[in-house]
Amino acid sequence: MYRSQSIIAFAVIVVLTAFLIVGCSGGNSQPTGQETGGNGDSTKTINLKVGHVLAPTHPYQLGLEKFAELVAEKSGGRVKVEVFHSSQLGNEREMIEGLQMGTLDMTLVSTAPLAGFSNKFLVFDLPFIFQSREQAYKVLDGPIGTEILDSLKDQGIVGLAYWENGFRNVTNSKRPVIHPEDMKGMKIRTMENKIHMASFKTIGADPTPMAFGELFTALQQQTVDAQENPIPIIYTSNFFEVQKYLSLTGHFYAAAPLLISKARWDTLPADVQQAIKEAAIEARDYERELIQKMDNELLEELKKKGMEVSEVDKNEWLKAMEPVYKQFEDEIGADVIAKVRGVK
Repeated sequence: MYRSQSIIAFAVIVVLTAFLIVGCSGGNSQPTGQETGGNGDSTKTINLKVGHVLAPTHPYQLGLEKFAELVAEKSGGRVKVEVFHSSQLGNEREMIEGLQMGTLDMTLVSTAPLAGFSNKFLVFDLPFIFQSREQAYKVLDGPIGTEILDSLKDQGIVGLAYWENGFRNVTNSKRPVIHPEDMKGMKIRTMENKIHMASFKTIGADPTPMAFGELFTALQQQTVDAQENPIPIIYTSNFFEVQKYLSLTGHFYAAAPLLISKARWDTLPADVQQAIKEAAIEARDYERELIQKMDNELLEELKKKGMEVSEVDKNEWLKAMEPVYKQFEDEIGADVIAKVRGVK
């Protein structure tokens, strides 16, 4: 009897000792959720998908490839960014909604569709609100731009930096466009943006919102007569094949925010978040330089491709589109408009 009790007591001591050892070693383990999605494995690769709507030769793609390299470098190889071009992950609005729902990690889009998610972005859509790139950068990279990007947080989106699409210009298949009245009756594809549409209505055009992925076919079939985009898009999308006339209107400046889903962002460790932020800024500068370089070089290429290029008086165009400012003043805020215009 005594021997049995001794054996039982010994067994209890062994079990208790085992529990203590497991408990102590468990206190030094990686906390759950510190890495990706709560798996607690600091060596596991974090995969991020980023989509955009433009061609694989556009600076969007080249800039995002640079971003992927920088993120991998700054994270010590822990983060892998995969880039999807040409609307493979959806049009811009669909991708923004994907960020909200957490079904897409990242996207690079124009500011125009973002106005449907935060009214603060409307100010960037006003015609000729920016007279130069230098003015645009001061606004976008400063307190005004940061405040507007931060307005997306309530929508489940984190803004990382403003990249660039550039100044938008009109092309068409009908006639040379030099004066605003030359646009009268012309059916022009625009983004789904009320200020863009109102701007062209003001000068007598017929704006037709349409997803970018449908645009080339619409121009080819003459469903629409005209479109407006920066030089690099006009070239890399081969619009010169279906559009004869290019007018250097520069009517809208298109910033391009790099965005990440807040749901995804909140799963990332602080050091990975910092690596992504730094990479977004460095890749932004790289992408902007590409856009500027392509603006100059590709304009000459478009001429060689047979496009007839017209210079315009931008002050004349601004005056013609000026009523749009008054039309949206209450919605945007006269103070916000004045603040942006006041930056030189």
